[in-house]
Amino acid sequence: MHSLFLHPECQSGPITSVTAELVPTADGCAAEFRLLGDISAIKVPAQATPVREDYLWKTTCFEIFWQPDGGQWYREFNLSPSSKWACYDFDDFRLNSHDGAVEAIAVASAHSDTELVLRASIASQLRDPAQVALNAIVEDMQGNIQFWALAFPGGKPEFHSEVCRQLRVERKS
Repeated sequence: MHSLFLHPECQSGPITSVTAELVPTADGCAAEFRLLGDISAIKVPAQATPVREDYLWKTTCFEIFWQPDGGQWYREFNLSPSSKWACYDFDDFRLNSHDGAVEAIAVASAHSDTELVLRASIASQLRDPAQVALNAIVEDMQGNIQFWALAFPGGKPEFHSEVCRQLRVERKS
């Protein structure tokens, strides 16, 4: 598991630790995110029908950014504890966003008073080798947002920055 770091401009809150793991698969990837802390003090979206939906990042959710070597194109996945998901393709930094191609996404989550775990299985064409970002957005009950990532660029939280893509992914032949 990789430790994610709280953005320096974010206030500490009920979540004390975030870890994430991504494993490339033959048809895409599998990911796991884990929040530790006072889960009752954060907004956890209620279970829902697993459909594609926009704006999941406005509350507690998890993100994967996948950028294959050799270009500016990247794909973004948003994964909600509700089991809803989104996938977007970009030609360059926040440029020409459109729905990304996905064969299937399965998202499952469970939580206790002290831990929330989300697991996702994603079937989507993901070229490698690639640089990948693993991110978390956590909203507490007062509406405060925390941003967690492997790394951040200077300034405001910006998950679309290549600086966040600190995980090198390459399938073994």
